[in-house]
Amino acid sequence: MKLNEYIIQDGKKLRLGYTTGSCALGATTAACLMLEKGEDLSQVKIDTPAGIPLTLDVEDIQRGDGWVSCCVQKDAGDDPDATDGLYIYSKVSRREDGKIILDAGEGIGRIQRKGLFGEIGDPAINPVPKKNLLEALEKYSKTGLTCLLSIPGGEEVAKRTFNRYIGIEGGLSILGTKGLVYPMSADALLKSIYMEMDMIKEENGLGDLLLTPGNYGKEVVKKSNLKIPVVEVSNYIGDALKYAYSLGFRKITLIGHIGKFSKLAIGIFQTHSSTADTRMESFIYYLALMGAPRDFLEKIDQTISGEQALDLCLKEGYGEIIPRMEEGCSQRIKKYLRDEDLDISTYIYSMNHGVSL
Repeated sequence: MKLNEYIIQDGKKLRLGYTTGSCALGATTAACLMLEKGEDLSQVKIDTPAGIPLTLDVEDIQRGDGWVSCCVQKDAGDDPDATDGLYIYSKVSRREDGKIILDAGEGIGRIQRKGLFGEIGDPAINPVPKKNLLEALEKYSKTGLTCLLSIPGGEEVAKRTFNRYIGIEGGLSILGTKGLVYPMSADALLKSIYMEMDMIKEENGLGDLLLTPGNYGKEVVKKSNLKIPVVEVSNYIGDALKYAYSLGFRKITLIGHIGKFSKLAIGIFQTHSSTADTRMESFIYYLALMGAPRDFLEKIDQTISGEQALDLCLKEGYGEIIPRMEEGCSQRIKKYLRDEDLDISTYIYSMNHGVSL
């Protein structure tokens, strides 16, 4: 059942879709219900982290002794998504030992390098959908359940994604922090960012302004009790800074993840991986200035994420790299905006080590 939710972009009405995480949760919930009740379902209802409920069609129902398998078809709405139309399967089987096991088979990748959201060999199921799936399994478990997810054709489609470059091999990831796919053009996203800044200026004047790439940065701000208006700018850090400066903001704070802000620290102002992937180059640049030996620089060059590189730096006594990168970000922003007197503060956080504010 297609999602009947829309957004307006550039005067166009665009339909939202739902993520692989929502499909996996729908198929798993349906399989659990059918295993429990012994009756087939044609549809299943789930809640999404975005707060919008979904009614999903349940297809290809199969049964065996103590197990049920079914699937939900991925619908990306009007977003150009490589996974659109794929079927996400869930096979749920009873156990007798009280355990809950979540695993992945065909078409779902596995983590092959440290520094991601799990251990080497773990299925590529991101934290939010993983949490939702485990909660659903716990809800319907009496003596334990095993859930095996799969995406037929996922291994081939994954070749058109960035998975292999970040250390996920063999298939796609189960994704979705909000559970929904929001079609969003660059122009529309920038307009929304600019509009938010306009509103802040109108309501609060030209006081402090805080920019952060994503949702997690907003959470960091909230937990830190910073009383500064926050604008989420995605990868468009340069565009956001220029617009804020044009409005008259002269005191700007930035908070971002090491993966994006390591790029900013060497002057990359559009941080999407398809535009620039200079994370390790940034680490090597700052470590070289700190006098790190060549063999350590080569070790950093083999890492695949900012988190992993930072872990190595901290382990080897190069924790000073974070304040140096933060200062590097601030100095490059001043040059970018051609204002050496600009009041800029930059803070870098990591999932493993938090942020120092």
